[in-house]
Amino acid sequence: MTPYPKKILSLEEQLQALREAKMQIDSVEEAKKALTTIGYYRLRGYCFHLYRNESKEYKPGTNFSNILKLYHFDTALSHLLFSMTSQIEVALRARLSEALLVYQDALILMDSTVFRSKEYFWKNLAALSSEVARSNDVFILHHYENHEGQIPLWAAVEVMSFGTLSKIIKNLKTGSGSAYSVLAAYYPYQSIRGNMVPPSQKMLSSWIQSVSVLRNICAHNGRTYNRTISTFPELLDRDKIVPAPPRNGLYQIVLAMKYLRPSDQVWIEFTASLKSLFAEYDGCFEWKRINFPPDWEAHLQI
Repeated sequence: MTPYPKKILSLEEQLQALREAKMQIDSVEEAKKALTTIGYYRLRGYCFHLYRNESKEYKPGTNFSNILKLYHFDTALSHLLFSMTSQIEVALRARLSEALLVYQDALILMDSTVFRSKEYFWKNLAALSSEVARSNDVFILHHYENHEGQIPLWAAVEVMSFGTLSKIIKNLKTGSGSAYSVLAAYYPYQSIRGNMVPPSQKMLSSWIQSVSVLRNICAHNGRTYNRTISTFPELLDRDKIVPAPPRNGLYQIVLAMKYLRPSDQVWIEFTASLKSLFAEYDGCFEWKRINFPPDWEAHLQI
């Protein structure tokens, strides 16, 4: 195996590397504490956009304290987003369970006739079976011990991953009286004619998929700032940025969160917290790094 060409840097070498790249460090103690509790490579993610490859130096005026503040902003933002996506996820689980009850069958998730694609039905069932088998939840153990291992949909929905939840919804058959029609009725939007209509399956699935991706990033302490997120929620025309940004980012997924909000009150509280966070860190971040347009508040209103 070819040896990795770069050496592992000690704490002092990390500080020296930052200084050589013209990073301003006002407090060595602050820098050492951050490097030993957050990490050199994690913090570098917050200053990539300030680094000039040609000169191998940071943009003049780049200050370590400001990078650290940007990290704290992103951490607070991630916590806020995770809280909201978690509430969306919980509501989706409850609503999917209720929607599937139209078929009056506790084991409906085992019935391929309510799904569009048998191929994806079997793939989703395999994923769900694996998730159920890994679960130690008391209600799952209860059904194993008392109901011959048969897991009713309301129990299965609680232990399936957000990704499996998304894929099951995407594969539901549509039409009048279907479980999908019941679920979609929870997420109406105003059409160009002014009336409230349920989202198409393609539209709803794109929202759920996007929120699932963001939820996983936040759950694993991933960076949301200055990040291209490879998921494409289908936005309402009135919310699209014109001209379109060069890459997909946080703003687009926050709009999907708005469309999937569990209640108006929860969303109002979330946007108020978001506005307060932005005000607290005003001047610390660049709006374009999270893809938010100047009129973002108007788009997030309900």
